[in-house]
Order: sequence, then structure tokens, then C-alpha cells
Amino acid sequence: MRERQRSTVSSSELAEATGVNAATLRRDLSHLGSYGTRGTGYDVSHLLGRVDRALALDREWPVAIVGVGNLGRALARSGNFSARGFRVAALVDVDPSSVGTTVDGLVVEHLDELAEAVRRERVEIAVVATPASAAQDVADRLVGAGVRVILNFAPAVIQVDEGVRLRNVDLAAELQVLAFYGSRLPPAETVLDVASPVPAAVQGLWRSGPAGLAPGASTGTGRPRRPSS
Repeated sequence: MRERQRSTVSSSELAEATGVNAATLRRDLSHLGSYGTRGTGYDVSHLLGRVDRALALDREWPVAIVGVGNLGRALARSGNFSARGFRVAALVDVDPSSVGTTVDGLVVEHLDELAEAVRRERVEIAVVATPASAAQDVADRLVGAGVRVILNFAPAVIQVDEGVRLRNVDLAAELQVLAFYGSRLPPAETVLDVASPVPAAVQGLWRSGPAGLAPGASTGTGRPRRPSS
């Protein structure tokens, strides 16, 4: 709504955009201390501020990306990070062809300098975009340097200490979910809501899924588990 230069928005418009009913939306937003005005709706700027505060996005978060291959470089160059309050503050790798080069204005540092980069830039969130074989070592170094929130793109299960928040992004697992729905598409040109809950019987076949931010937890590899005979 802000990008459309809207100053106000009604609860019915927000409800339609988010896929919930208007009464539920109004109740939830009231918990944020944001109340709409009858006949006018919500003030867009005020509501954004309340949502940002609730999601801890009313401040800047310095981020380190470890692994500056194709994925790491794409993430470093993504404008979505800065637009949503995340500043890519450090890039780290071990490849001699990458270390010392510049990506989007940042010099790629060696993994041995990780702890110093974390301290210097006050990094609070780290992204692991390394090969699977290096992911656990990188996670250990990040935790040792004081990082307590890690987003893992490496195709590996990594272990972290209690009190460290770990989130795995397994693209293969996401494709498995889409394959499940894709195999059940009706003949007619009807779009299925892929965000709807997976049936309980299917959930049991997965080792992992959207795991949220469980302390010390890993979302696993996302490979389906064979049911017992």
C-alpha cells in the first residue's frame, strides 16, 4: 500500500490481500496497538511502524554472508535485504579467487578473519551459503564469534549450541512440497493454494518442513522418510 502511495487502507482490503477474514485481521492488529478508524481504515505509515516494531524490524540488522559463490553473490546483491532492514556488512570465503575481490562495494574477507569481521561490524545474523562439507565448520566458527542467529542455505544438517537460532532453507524440500501439489492438480485450469496445510498423513512422511526458529534446532535435509511397512 505504501508503494502504491496509499495513506490509508481498510481492514477488508488487508484481509483480502492476506487471505484472512476482516474480523480476525482487526483483532490481530489490535494486539499491536493499531486500531483502524471506522469509515477510514488504517493509517498505512502508522500500521507499518507497529508491524515493524512487533517483528523487530524497526532497526538495522548487520548480516554476514559466508560463502561467496553464485548463491552468496546473488544474496549480497539482493536489494531486498536493505529494503527490509538488513545490511550486508561482511562477505567471507576461502577461495583465493574470491578473497580480496569486491562484491557490491564489499571486499570479500578470508574465513580466518570471520571473528574480526563479526566484532567490527557487530554482526548479529549470518547466512551460510557454503558447500555442504564446510557448513558445520562455518557454523561452529560463527557461534564461536558470538553470532546467535544463523540462516543455512547449505544442503547439510548442522548442529548448533542451545540458545542459537538456526533456520535451514532447503530448496529441494520446497520442490518436494510443490511436487506433491503439482501431482494433484485437477485437469481444469484451477490454481491450488500451495500454502494450505499438507494432510497429516503426508506430514508424517517428511522429516522436516517450515520449522520456525526453534532453539538449537535444525530443519533437516527435507528428504522424505519411507513409511514403515
